[in-house]
Amino acid sequence: MLRIAIQTKGRLNEQSIELLHELGIDVDAAKRKFLSKASNFPIEVLYLRDDDIPQVVANGTAALGIVGLNEVAERGCDVDVVTKLGFGGCRISLAIPKADEYQGVEYFQGKRIATSYPVILEKFLSEQGVKAEMEVITGSVEIAPAAGIADAIFDIVSSGGTLVTNGLKEVERVFESEAVLIANKNLSAEDKELLDELLFRIESERVSRGKKYLLMNIPTASLEEAVKILPAMRSPTVMPLAAEGWCSLHSVVDAADLWDKVRQLKAIGAEGILVLTLDKIIP
Repeated sequence: MLRIAIQTKGRLNEQSIELLHELGIDVDAAKRKFLSKASNFPIEVLYLRDDDIPQVVANGTAALGIVGLNEVAERGCDVDVVTKLGFGGCRISLAIPKADEYQGVEYFQGKRIATSYPVILEKFLSEQGVKAEMEVITGSVEIAPAAGIADAIFDIVSSGGTLVTNGLKEVERVFESEAVLIANKNLSAEDKELLDELLFRIESERVSRGKKYLLMNIPTASLEEAVKILPAMRSPTVMPLAAEGWCSLHSVVDAADLWDKVRQLKAIGAEGILVLTLDKIIP
């Protein structure tokens, strides 16, 4: 049975469970459980702190893990980053008191910087030729300057609202992160087969994100022009209607392009346009 480690609580836990459900895998999301099995797929979920996940995947306790790329980089464990998952996006940034003037990374020379990510920070400072003192703390890093613990902070930023609340401003975006699927480097043949199945399902979900399904009636005379407007997966589906000179056209489009496509199609005579939400696209 394939074992996958995910965060025990928080936003990444919820998004990981949601992803598994989208992949057709039913697991118990109860936060008080340490281990739960899926009812319809040979997989069990191990709930851990996010900073423990790279290690348990590296040592084989779990075959797979869903964790932020920042944790993989910080822990330095020997794992394979299999694929990005498209959620849990954030960045790790340097922030200073908003009253301070900032003209470049030399600002941090000799400064005390509070962080929970000393490895990533040390790498960045070294590349910039800056020497600073790191105060490694966990928890509320953003209060460190106000508490006199540090002159600046290096921490995760999502919206920036927490920085503003604590009188700080973001000055350097150092590391971009999102949730990734990681794997042990020595998977068994059985685990590799199950991983391939998961990747197939993940790719299906990825392809269907941000897509809409269009159905419409269109004059046969305008069909060639309509096909040029609609990209589809391979080519649009065309079916004749009972009314002479008309056909039904079906296609998949990007949601971001939907209204532009609809405008163009209406201009060449399309009628009765239906817009449907896609559940899955199997590539």
